[in-house]
Amino acid sequence: MKNQKILALCLIVICLFTVVGCGKNADKNTDTAANDSVIIAIDPESEPAAGFDPIMGWAAGEHTHDPLIQSTLLITKDDITIGYDLAKEYTISPDGLTWTFKIRSDVKFTDGVPLTAKDVAFTYNNAMKQPTETDLSMLKYVEAIDDTTVVFHFNTPYSAFAYTAAVVGIVPEHAYNAATYGQNPIGSGRYILKQWDKGQQVILEANPNYYGEKPKMKKVTIVFMSEDASYAAAKGGQVDVAYTAPSYTVSPVKGYNILSFNTVDIRGLNLPVVPAGHKTPAKKNGETYPAGNDVTSNLAIRQAIACAIDREAIVKNVLYGYGSVAYSDSVNEPWENEAMKVAYDPAKAKAILEADGWQLNADGIYEKNGLNAEFDLLYISSNSVRTGIAMAVKEMLQQVGIKVNPIGSSWDKIATLCYETPHVFGAGLHSPTVVRSHYYTGKNYASYSNPTVDNYIDQALAATSLEASYQSWKKAQWDGTTGVTPQADSPWVWLVELKHVYFAKESLNVIDKKIHPHGYGWTIVNNVHEWSWK
Repeated sequence: MKNQKILALCLIVICLFTVVGCGKNADKNTDTAANDSVIIAIDPESEPAAGFDPIMGWAAGEHTHDPLIQSTLLITKDDITIGYDLAKEYTISPDGLTWTFKIRSDVKFTDGVPLTAKDVAFTYNNAMKQPTETDLSMLKYVEAIDDTTVVFHFNTPYSAFAYTAAVVGIVPEHAYNAATYGQNPIGSGRYILKQWDKGQQVILEANPNYYGEKPKMKKVTIVFMSEDASYAAAKGGQVDVAYTAPSYTVSPVKGYNILSFNTVDIRGLNLPVVPAGHKTPAKKNGETYPAGNDVTSNLAIRQAIACAIDREAIVKNVLYGYGSVAYSDSVNEPWENEAMKVAYDPAKAKAILEADGWQLNADGIYEKNGLNAEFDLLYISSNSVRTGIAMAVKEMLQQVGIKVNPIGSSWDKIATLCYETPHVFGAGLHSPTVVRSHYYTGKNYASYSNPTVDNYIDQALAATSLEASYQSWKKAQWDGTTGVTPQADSPWVWLVELKHVYFAKESLNVIDKKIHPHGYGWTIVNNVHEWSWK
């Protein structure tokens, strides 16, 4: 049955490449005409629904990466510190409410028109208005002083803004049309979008007039494939790099290396802290969603879950060793608080529940005041890692008298349900604002609100520098009295940090220097311009 499935997938893959004209010799070294091109299979969830438009969230938001087609003011360097792209320098006013950038004067869009400060202001002023994941709520407005000077005016200090400026690509004011730009973008980045066959592939070609280091890879083809199809494509030699899940590594592909990359890509569970019947704050588009859960709103349940899950077992049995345990959303980051760690202790989990008045019923499930310790757990069914985590959590919590009902679905559906039902979330940024996104009032999927935590986050954002903010970010997690740790409010339970795993042809030099953030997609091509064939 498994072989039949792989054969069928291989036939689909072959048909796909025939349709889009990307069939290639499996031995890259014999294809001299393509020594400067590469084909990469990534998760179909990574295909941007709104196109390649930074104003509509391309490359920014939750899954941050190099926008490739557009330039950014700043960049994150290999060590995740901040470097320069369009900007030559920037200064911050003493009150933190004004950031002034001086930009290069030698950059042109691919239509030959110079990029100026007006394009920067246009991009941000319009992105602020859109209901996307890119959080620009801290901005008041942006203005161009002259062709090379742009000033950002803030509603409130935001010490982490440099990380935002490293992922928002700049679009041309003169050629921007909201209805069409995402399908036919004009940018000033390393690559030009030459073709987009929706649901299938994207073809990028090197920008011959790029102002920076010229890409070694002149043509980059991205194909969107499920885990099974990506593996089948590698088996058939149809792709040069294929994303994969850890479970596929037990069956290596001949002629391909298995590559794994360090990440800050964390998996965990949101545990709604308010009872059922609430609503989320309105989104930018005015939408609200049901929020709250009668079981996870009980503090003892949340604290018990935190110490009842064997994270090491998930690393071993679900990630096949391609990962490590995680206790926070900021693993190994300078703003991580060690107090987030919690020992695996099923006996303690039971003790916490019983001390709170929960009693085992005849079915072996804890019960209190007629309420069973039972809840649904959402997960993205097309993702084998999230599926495996959901099933593991079900088994582990069953051992401590908590019943979990895993429900697989698509993210589009889950996004409207996860404020009231826990979900196997992915998270992780190169910025401390990840803490804000999970714990600040009105900003998080757990409906969590703690004025003390909010105050520490506000202090962090008002700091005079990113480094000066770290202590406040740590206190937002735990200050010795209150916070979001497992012994405190525990609105989230963090489980594991993934490694991103790929099959790559043995003859391909894949350069990947930067720790990957959350998002098993475009991050792999952050350094594709440096790749080469042996």
